[in-house]
Amino acid sequence: MKTILTLLFTLMCFISFPQQKSFQPGAIWPDNNGIHINAHGGGILFYKGTYYWYGEHKIAGKNGGLAKVGVSCYSSRDLYNWKDEGIALKVNETDSLNDIASGCILERPKVIYNAKTNKFVMWFHLELKGKGYDAARSGVAVSDKPAGPFTFLNSFRPNAGYWPVNVQPFHKKSVASIVKEKYCGGKGCLPAPPDSLNILGRDFKGGQMARDMNLFVDDDGSAYHIYSSEENSTLQISKLTDDYLSYSGQYFRVFTERYMEGAALFKRKGKYYIIASDCTGWAPNAARSAVADQIFGNWTELGNPCIGEGSALTFKSQSTFVLPVQGKKDTFIFMGDHWMEKNLIDSRYIWLPIKFNEKGNPILEWKDAWSY
Repeated sequence: MKTILTLLFTLMCFISFPQQKSFQPGAIWPDNNGIHINAHGGGILFYKGTYYWYGEHKIAGKNGGLAKVGVSCYSSRDLYNWKDEGIALKVNETDSLNDIASGCILERPKVIYNAKTNKFVMWFHLELKGKGYDAARSGVAVSDKPAGPFTFLNSFRPNAGYWPVNVQPFHKKSVASIVKEKYCGGKGCLPAPPDSLNILGRDFKGGQMARDMNLFVDDDGSAYHIYSSEENSTLQISKLTDDYLSYSGQYFRVFTERYMEGAALFKRKGKYYIIASDCTGWAPNAARSAVADQIFGNWTELGNPCIGEGSALTFKSQSTFVLPVQGKKDTFIFMGDHWMEKNLIDSRYIWLPIKFNEKGNPILEWKDAWSY
């Protein structure tokens, strides 16, 4: 039996899978082993000539939304063909009380490199095992290598004891008695507008809620964490500490009552852009976009960046990241997930080129296949 297995393994090593030369949005995307890439809700880091794709490792079946394995990592030099680098961050399978215990909810992992500390820093949205979506925490892990392994450091809520730079006087008043203390289900669940309930003030001492998230490193090396907060009603943009491991206490509230998720932040020609989605669970909706001259505002909404057939549902996808292509001037890729709610491991990737109109606003249009 051992001889047969050895021969099969040897044969597999010589199998050459066809090299991809284009992106095919929505199709099965095989890695170097011929297996559909398992890196959902992900983001990409470029380091020393190689792209690293990090994402949620999903499992088959109804429990696919729970983290049973951890965060996947793949590497590529051309963005079309990806090598499986294994699990960059493993969930804890022995301690059920660990913050990242097997069965927790670990979503939208992103990794950035800190040139000062020579560390690769991963952030992700974390919900504690068995607690539903009540925790609304941020998790942080670090590694000396881009593919890991990453070591989990801590989880917490953002900016405990700090007010945003654009705080209003009424935020510092008493919290409305009718506000619910636990997560109530997203859009439309609050009994009144979030500011009238003062969700911000409610979470001042314990830290702000943080769910769908992204990371962004500016030209000066400053890093920012953008996430859905205040019962998903508002986005917050937080500046991180110099080591990228925690919050600086400086943050900005934006798009109050707009219920945005999956926000992807990028910069082009000195302006900051956001592409995000509405808050409709796993179901797709019309994308949104916005622009600002400064990362802490003021932000102006630009509307749905998608055009053509399928634009009303963002081509059945939800934004997760915007990738600037290295060595290709003014080239950006929209990364989205087509979620397969009943079997999340089968979710597909919608990558499309971002074009810009005469005003500089981002435009997305469907393509069956394309290359840069």
